[in-house]
Amino acid sequence: MSGVEVITFGCRLNTYESEVMRAEAEKAGLNNAVLVNTCAVTAEAVRQARQAIRRARRENPHARIIVTGCAAQTEKETFAEMAEVDAVLGNEEKLTSASYRSLPDFGVSAEEKLRVNDIMSVRATAPQMVKHIDGHVRAFIQVQNGCDHRCTFCIIPYGRGNSRSVPMGAVVDQARRLVEGGYREIVLTGVDATSYGADLPGTPTLGLLAKTLLKQVPEILRLRLSSIDSIEADVHLLDLIAEEPRFMPHLHLSLQHGDDLMLKRMKRRHSSADARAFCAEVLRLRPEISFGADMIAGFPTETEAMFQNAVRLAEDCGLAHLHVFPYSPRPGTPAARMPQLDRVLVKERAARLRAKGAELHRVHLERMVGSRQMVLVEMNGLAHTENFTLVDAAGLEPRSLVAAEITGHNGKHLTIKRKQMAAA
Repeated sequence: MSGVEVITFGCRLNTYESEVMRAEAEKAGLNNAVLVNTCAVTAEAVRQARQAIRRARRENPHARIIVTGCAAQTEKETFAEMAEVDAVLGNEEKLTSASYRSLPDFGVSAEEKLRVNDIMSVRATAPQMVKHIDGHVRAFIQVQNGCDHRCTFCIIPYGRGNSRSVPMGAVVDQARRLVEGGYREIVLTGVDATSYGADLPGTPTLGLLAKTLLKQVPEILRLRLSSIDSIEADVHLLDLIAEEPRFMPHLHLSLQHGDDLMLKRMKRRHSSADARAFCAEVLRLRPEISFGADMIAGFPTETEAMFQNAVRLAEDCGLAHLHVFPYSPRPGTPAARMPQLDRVLVKERAARLRAKGAELHRVHLERMVGSRQMVLVEMNGLAHTENFTLVDAAGLEPRSLVAAEITGHNGKHLTIKRKQMAAA
């Protein structure tokens, strides 16, 4: 092979950082290399990364394979000991060209492969500028990194470090560059995005940042948030939801559970009542909004009654896009030391919660039939409505914004009337 190939796992922040990695590696003159940007959120994510590394070596026997990302930060020895791996970079090191210029030669020991610093020592997030997001019609912008909270199930703070924000001016500059490159939708991403600004002068908030972006870059047609912690939502964010048509009516919430004791044992900062009240208020402000959410099934000590409380919360909040994780113990986290449920039971509850999510999604699709929606066409024959519902858009031009009449659905995607559609 020639050039630099990047394999990305995990969140939208990783997707954004993969573009930075590619640019920095090419700036360093790296060639014939595979960069694997890993995720550590579950044991399955780590397994998939190891599998991808082995496959990359089989397909590219003479390439350099460099592993980085959250799993490389938290389990550096695991990857350094793999014969297929030539170097392991930490989450901070992966973003600088100097790291790629100083890579070790082939055949070095596991210790020499390692280029991973103490992520907790990192105090700032340097602005990173990219021109495009490969393979995506929506552009992601990193506004924040790290997390100051210590949920008992979560390893990510140990892979990302403490919370730090990108200065507002740098975010505006990046948004302007991406819009000039033809992107019609911008997605703001971070590990704990709603903590944005606490470490910056004047302590701006995520909502204020979004307001500023839409004012300073009026060419942004659609602005979206990747994920939020509802307990941290600020008044500026609620203003945008109520008053700004360019702010997309969809929020993905980090809820994790619907039982109050489970939430306490997870060390979450909200109660089930908080989640219900937030969703009710947002729906009052923007009736067409849809909610997605992360939920964990089979957390240690979870009883059937507790699990049913999670199901009820999903129903009460009308979660249209439910992302279910079967609980996965991550070494080094407090939850891994709690009494564990049988893995068969964990998977069974996850399957039941996913089934409830599919039922709620069908209800959501039914409500949208007969409406007229502006859809942004992706590269894969699908499109997204403003409230992030997938639409079958086979044959439509990627990157186009199209006014479409919703005629039905197939249980997963909306279907549209193909006559009398107008591109924006």
